[in-house]
Amino acid sequence: MSADEQRKLAAIMFTDMVGYSALSQRDEKLAQELLEEHRRLLREIFPRFNGSEIKTIGDAFLVEFGSALEAAQCAIEIQRTLAKRNHDVPGDRCIELKIGLHIGDVVHRDGDVYGDGVNIASRIEPLAGAGGICVSMDVERQIRNALETRFEKLAPTELKNISVAMDLFRIVLPWERGAKWEAGMKNAEARASGRPFPPLRLAWIGALVLAVGAVGWWVAHQSSTQTAPRASPFGATRGIAPAASQKSIAVLPLVNTSGDPNNEYFSDGLSEELIAVLAKIPDLTVIGRSSSFLFKGQSSDSASIGQKLGVAHLIEGSVRRQGDRVRIVAELIEASNGRSLWSDTYDRELKDVFAVQSEIAQAVAEQMKVKLLGDKPRSDAAPSNQNLVAHNAVLQSDFYFQQQTAESVRKAISFLQEAVRLDPNYAFAFAKLSQAWRQYGASFATNDADNEEAYTEARRAAEKATNLAPEMVETHKALGWVAMNPNLNFRDAEKEFRRALESSPSDAAAKNALSYTLMAQGRVAEAEQACREALSLDPLLTGLWYNLGRLAAAEGRYKDAEEAIRKGLELQPKASRFHTYLATLDILQDNPKLALEHAQLESDGFWRDYALTLAKQTQSDRAAADTALKSFSDKYTNNGAFQIAVIYAVRKEPDEVFRWLDKAYATHDSGLTQLVITPFLTDYRDDPRFIALCQKLGVQIPAASPKPFTQP
Repeated sequence: MSADEQRKLAAIMFTDMVGYSALSQRDEKLAQELLEEHRRLLREIFPRFNGSEIKTIGDAFLVEFGSALEAAQCAIEIQRTLAKRNHDVPGDRCIELKIGLHIGDVVHRDGDVYGDGVNIASRIEPLAGAGGICVSMDVERQIRNALETRFEKLAPTELKNISVAMDLFRIVLPWERGAKWEAGMKNAEARASGRPFPPLRLAWIGALVLAVGAVGWWVAHQSSTQTAPRASPFGATRGIAPAASQKSIAVLPLVNTSGDPNNEYFSDGLSEELIAVLAKIPDLTVIGRSSSFLFKGQSSDSASIGQKLGVAHLIEGSVRRQGDRVRIVAELIEASNGRSLWSDTYDRELKDVFAVQSEIAQAVAEQMKVKLLGDKPRSDAAPSNQNLVAHNAVLQSDFYFQQQTAESVRKAISFLQEAVRLDPNYAFAFAKLSQAWRQYGASFATNDADNEEAYTEARRAAEKATNLAPEMVETHKALGWVAMNPNLNFRDAEKEFRRALESSPSDAAAKNALSYTLMAQGRVAEAEQACREALSLDPLLTGLWYNLGRLAAAEGRYKDAEEAIRKGLELQPKASRFHTYLATLDILQDNPKLALEHAQLESDGFWRDYALTLAKQTQSDRAAADTALKSFSDKYTNNGAFQIAVIYAVRKEPDEVFRWLDKAYATHDSGLTQLVITPFLTDYRDDPRFIALCQKLGVQIPAASPKPFTQP
């Protein structure tokens, strides 16, 4: 190799304008205008992904990248930009590109580049199709787990002057089956008179027309089902937002484009912080994390997402973290048509990352003409001493806490403990730590020692957060949950959750918590209203459908309850407790056989054991029922007292019911939050012991009584 040659491994992009030669013959001036515009647009995009332009060949670009991931991300951004541009222009002014990507050896010589990387990229580019991206198998292998998209394998094709056989793939772009491509189809039809389409392209267009038609039918069908008459008790939630307010928005999970899966927690955490900052803006409805994150990694178009979430606008973007710098790209999208209303790129050192969410929130609010809070709101998640390691620990804790297993919650606690060690004045981290300890104590502690430790630490962390930042939203949430459990002080919990909502009215988690404490107090109608409001903010949060089902059952509306529970299962088929509650509804509706079947579908663990024990009490084998109850009581004496009391209620043994309810009160059993809405306890509402327990808890017995329970 000569001294002026350089050989290396690189990703190569080859682009070509569709129909440029034919257009030049018909209208040379227009062709030149589009060529210049196309070059300007692409040259603005290449540097964002560290692309180096090697040369132009007429209407084609040859570009080099350091990695296959950067090349693919750049190609997608190019096609996205052109698709949006083409949406609003006449058909003869559309710019369509075909893009080929390959990674391989290249040789730099005299300002040019040669080698297999270049040859193969240029050969596969024609296979991409208009507006498409074709990648070699080497590129697909490197990006399949790093890029949130899917790939379509192409039929075997011989490539000119390429002797080695290889698999080729087409990247399926997220918007290809969306409504926004309807305009593109009209443009294609308009251009058909100017130049003939090859037979393959005609077939592709025909297939796309059928796909668009199918999507249109589906959307129409969904609309008709979602706007059912409001007489249904679930009308307000079925049609989440049939006419979305223009002041409504959802933050879709920002895509981690760092190429390192270990940075996933960082992009997820940043998305959550942006949701929290936007939720503080008056008059702006912001969808909660649980619903927004269900679209993570999916390729649904903006119209479909907007319809499902009931919002008029979406924020989407990406986070790229490298070393001590981070790049955040954010875009405000009009959900109905995918039109970009605003976009910006934020390049920051990590020490400035806490201000980025506020900047984006301000820019979005200005675009939507929503009244701002005044000064730029500072992210509550920022540590007091700007310690980035502490901030990272909080983001990692959120990542694990969302998984909701005993092990993951303990990991979340460990990260939060590290955050407060690094920054002893980190109020946000202390509030999160309190909520994590409380959740562990309420759901995962297996013995008295674990239970006591969890609740003691939850109280301690909540007190610390209160001393540091008494008016912070997360502080009020922490205090509210500690008041709920272990304190069983539902009225104080209600006050704290209402205070959180005063500061952040679009906080779905706070609204959900309010519904929960109202339900615990027996204020069923208010609880259901709050639950529906939470669903309007976070319509795909599975737990809300569970609570709505329990509230319906509390009023004897068992069919409505089953509808809500099954809706939750549709959203998350493996969610715990849902099959248990279906078994409960089966028993209430005199179907013991189906109750046993549903119990067997519950996931292994406490709730499956409870469901099976409950269902066996309604079967003909009394000995098996007794054995199951003894086994469950022995195993869950410390953390299942309330459920044991419910089982005895099914057996019609009142003395045992109240013996175990007394134990539940003594151990601060979280099941007591459901005391007055549990249908099996209906027969005991007039018992002095039941009334006395309600008085100790400060709850009221609901006025509307459900159907009396009769043992099958």
